[in-house]
Amino acid sequence: MKTQAGLGRRAGALITAAAAVGAVVALPGQTAAAAAGGAAVLSPAAGGAIPPYTFDSSAQRVQGAASSSDAVQLKTGQTYRDTLKKNGKVYYRVDLDQQNAYVSVVAVPKAGGKVEYGDGFKVSMQDGSGTECGYQQANFSSSEYTRPLAAYARRTVDADSSICQRAGAYYVLVERESKASTDDWELEIRYASEPGLKKAGPTELPEVWASGTPGPPAGDPRPRQGGSGVHDAASLTQGEWRSDIRPGQTLFYRVPVDWGQQLFATAELGSSATGDEYIGHALVLSLENPALGHVDENTVSYSGKPSTLALDALRPVAHENRSSYDEATNGMRFAGWYYLSATLNPAMAKEYGDKTVPLTLRVSLRGNARPGPGYDGDPGQFSVTADDKEAAEKGTSVAQAASDSDSMRVVAAAGIGSGTLLLLGLGAWTLVARRRAA
Repeated sequence: MKTQAGLGRRAGALITAAAAVGAVVALPGQTAAAAAGGAAVLSPAAGGAIPPYTFDSSAQRVQGAASSSDAVQLKTGQTYRDTLKKNGKVYYRVDLDQQNAYVSVVAVPKAGGKVEYGDGFKVSMQDGSGTECGYQQANFSSSEYTRPLAAYARRTVDADSSICQRAGAYYVLVERESKASTDDWELEIRYASEPGLKKAGPTELPEVWASGTPGPPAGDPRPRQGGSGVHDAASLTQGEWRSDIRPGQTLFYRVPVDWGQQLFATAELGSSATGDEYIGHALVLSLENPALGHVDENTVSYSGKPSTLALDALRPVAHENRSSYDEATNGMRFAGWYYLSATLNPAMAKEYGDKTVPLTLRVSLRGNARPGPGYDGDPGQFSVTADDKEAAEKGTSVAQAASDSDSMRVVAAAGIGSGTLLLLGLGAWTLVARRRAA
């Protein structure tokens, strides 16, 4: 005959086991040993390989069509991947109503591939009659080494225009404009829609605006390593930020810029103790807007001494900026995350060694945030939220935010599961105890 003490010990063992089940559930990216209280297993150093571009893990593979009639349809808010061959020309389709639409393309050439001045691609949006609604071209310019390039096609609703205003099927055309590059390029494609306004706002640009560069941000530099793609771009606030960059590597960052604010950014390469050879176009700093349309870029040479470049002064973020023909002004058309990317010339490896070079980014935001233009709907990614500001303070990337969300779901599921086991165990113990007592 089993005693009540024996039953209690068995129930206690059951409860302990159930708790252990909930405790040893590994979180995404975490080993079971680490989840159980052991040491976390860190991935080894990457050796001599440059980290590849980080594509959005949720991206859907598609194949662009040779004809608009066969174009695959893109859905808003979804990320896609495709491959573009030399002299390639591919179509995608978007079905539009009365909303502004942006389809961005990040082209990722093979690292170390050969390129020349003018090599690049063009992305455009056309209506059913072949009329071009809006396009951008991206190329390597004078810095003739491979790096990710970004550009977007767009269609904007405008009561004063008769072009591309009807609802229906539109076609996005991506085409290579390459001379030397023969490698296939990987594409990361995003489609975003922007609501119209409840009532028309100003369309004239102010003639006077603060174009002077502000002083450097206060405070000491803080470490924050850039990501390897848009998806894992490190979030930044105003301040001075320190990373390490290797020859041939591109680092990505993002900064939330609200309506009425101006973004200023500079990049500095630290000095070298191993040489003084001149490297032209040693560093390229590029800026893309929240829809990943290209805004501005600059480059600087290097000869072993500290070398600094700055993006041109940009107008405050405003809806009326889209009326400008200047690409940099036109690009500052909405609030949201603005993306910075820095690429170090691979020729640095030959002259200064294939090792990291100190990179300092200085980011300044001038102006107080203002109310938005009055969208007739949820602005979505074209706004700056309290969560965005918190992510910028913490340095959280899109990939990390998604991983944290997955982790919380796993923890919740584990908690529910272990709680259910505990209740079942206690119920079984109570039932057995009552039967024994009877």
